[in-house]
Amino acid sequence: MASPNNSILPLSDGTPHTSGQSSNNESQTQQPMPIAIDDNESSFLIQVSETLPPLDTIQTFLSSPSCGAISTFTGITRNNYAGKIVTHLSYEGYTPMAIKELKALCRDAKNKFKSVDKLVAVHIVGDCPVGEASVIVGCSSPHRREAIQCTEYLIDELKGRVPIWKKEIYEGDGENSVWKENVEWFEGRRRRVMVKEEKN
Repeated sequence: MASPNNSILPLSDGTPHTSGQSSNNESQTQQPMPIAIDDNESSFLIQVSETLPPLDTIQTFLSSPSCGAISTFTGITRNNYAGKIVTHLSYEGYTPMAIKELKALCRDAKNKFKSVDKLVAVHIVGDCPVGEASVIVGCSSPHRREAIQCTEYLIDELKGRVPIWKKEIYEGDGENSVWKENVEWFEGRRRRVMVKEEKN
């Protein structure tokens, strides 16, 4: 059963596999075809919800006897921006599309970094107080170099591709709180991506 907050992946269709002889009546009844699932998705932990999985849950998921390196990145709300005091961040997103894009991102990362075994990409929606984590990405790999490079790739691409937007809430200045655009570096240049447009 899926949780109300867009459950943690890896995905499974939950369809039991049966085998053996069928009766004549059963053989005449058309059985539903099994759903094809990308086996690689069993190595993804993906979540978009109001809370994040505990770090020990993430560590346990990423652990593998064949891997000697686990790399993670945790994004945390800081208390300042451009001389203003930030009280908290507020995240909004289109959850089904965000999950779909996170799955695509993890597949791309696996294709790019061949030795990577398991991947995590989880993001909060709703309010995130100062000092709390809003996003965690990571992976496991036999060696540290690809694990670290893959983690950097995950967070950079997540900020540029996934439809989740951030609003900074300032102390004593709520009316001037602003939606922030994700600005990333790409091929030596700054690029502006994932800008949330507010309706008048």
